[in-house]
Amino acid sequence: SLAFGDSLSFSLTGDEGDCEIRLEGGEPIPRERNLVYQAFRLFRAKTGFRKGLKVVLVKRTPSGAGLGGGSSDAASTLLALDYLAGTALSEKALGELAQELGSDTPFFLSGGAAWVEGWGERIEPLNTPEGFWVVLVKPPFPSPTAEAFRLLDSCREKGLGFPLGPPLSQAELKESLGKDPGLWPFSNDFLMVFLEGGEGTGGAAGVYRGILEGLKGLGASFSGLSGSGSCCFGIFIDGGRAEKGVKFFAERGFFSTLTFPLARRARAV
Repeated sequence: SLAFGDSLSFSLTGDEGDCEIRLEGGEPIPRERNLVYQAFRLFRAKTGFRKGLKVVLVKRTPSGAGLGGGSSDAASTLLALDYLAGTALSEKALGELAQELGSDTPFFLSGGAAWVEGWGERIEPLNTPEGFWVVLVKPPFPSPTAEAFRLLDSCREKGLGFPLGPPLSQAELKESLGKDPGLWPFSNDFLMVFLEGGEGTGGAAGVYRGILEGLKGLGASFSGLSGSGSCCFGIFIDGGRAEKGVKFFAERGFFSTLTFPLARRARAV
């Protein structure tokens, strides 16, 4: 998890009521599709919580970027409701609620660095890497998750050689996180699809290549794709070069920001 994301504030609005969401920034979406509202409805259904809730959501994370903006908002909503309602749900119970909202939502209950398997329910915390900066660069188009998975499935069905799993063992990959980012062996199947998948990728391949090559040229030790896209990232050891990277892409009309890894957070009590 990174020191970059949306801001949410929560307040109760009476003994009984619905969830009111005030969105500041970002693109408006129907309330029923907002993961904050879905988290509220799920929490109510599982716990019997009846009070109304007002949420002010300051949206900074771009949509369709593969950065987990909606999922992290949902996780924050569950944590806030658990605190405001005084339910003191166990970590397991909160995780089960989070999983119903999306496979990556349980991770955001604690964040940090982790090895995640299954449907997102098996989470093994890892030591958070330190000593580098992260430059995020999003192209001027989203990558809808469902479409990305359809394209990935199509490529695999055609036998285009995209692996179903990591080329190295879990132990080797976990060990790599503590090494120089220039030696990281990590990969993303979606990126291979977008770069080599042909039909269905449109002109995106050239844009992705340009961003990744640009990050490398600006001094990134490692670069890749976040989630199912469309945001790319570069890992920089030199903060000055990282700042120049943000400026370089921002001047060319890309969303770009500078951030760094966050440690795993403890549950509020």
